[in-house]
Amino acid sequence: MLLLDVKPYIHATIDLNDLDNGGCLMRPNILIIDDDEKIISMLRRGLAFEGYDVKTASNGADGLRAVLTSDPDVVVLDVMMPQVDGFEVCRRLREGGSSVPVLMLTAKDEIEHRVKGLDLGADDYLVKPFALEELLARVRALLRRKSEQGGNPDQSVSYEDITLDVDSREVTRAGKRLELTAKEFELLHLFMQNPKRVLSRDLIMDKIWGYDYSGESNVLEVYIAMLRQKTEEHGGKRLIQTIRGAGYILRGDN
Repeated sequence: MLLLDVKPYIHATIDLNDLDNGGCLMRPNILIIDDDEKIISMLRRGLAFEGYDVKTASNGADGLRAVLTSDPDVVVLDVMMPQVDGFEVCRRLREGGSSVPVLMLTAKDEIEHRVKGLDLGADDYLVKPFALEELLARVRALLRRKSEQGGNPDQSVSYEDITLDVDSREVTRAGKRLELTAKEFELLHLFMQNPKRVLSRDLIMDKIWGYDYSGESNVLEVYIAMLRQKTEEHGGKRLIQTIRGAGYILRGDN
């Protein structure tokens, strides 16, 4: 059973930065890829009411083509689809060089399924059944982060012997290349933009995943552990340190 808590009177806001040179509203373009017509219909109405330009695709293959033709600002992607499922769609998008934010919809609440989607390059996920209001909040967060990243002039950052290149998405430590997943890259980038600063769990979750996972899972802890393993695998000292009761910090002293 699908539970969508549709709230019919949601107030949309207009930012003057969203107007083009002619004064016309530039509405964000949201692409929904889902084989369930009921979900597509509900999401199309809810997103359109919120002020978004909505396009849809009923299977993974059509969804991949729609990404190329419509250049969406956010993709809402269902995992469980026949033939080309959501995981495969996400994998092909990232391997093809697309950086469009992806919000995955899944009926499976196990952490391994969440981590798989995030490892393939998804930016966020939402477990069915869900409330429309929460999906709208996730979409707004993805659009906000996309806008913030687009305005960032720093293409390369370094700390001690680690160098991270934003354009090529390459990371090296002491000259050796590190193979990081999309989320590991974003997490390390956040730390390297804020060296020697304690980052709280809530701040990290908001910046990297767009909302607070607190009390739901140990996703952040899993990613911290994986990132430490990869950055230390050639004998490098630990740079990502835990500050008990406060969060995490990137610093060279132990």
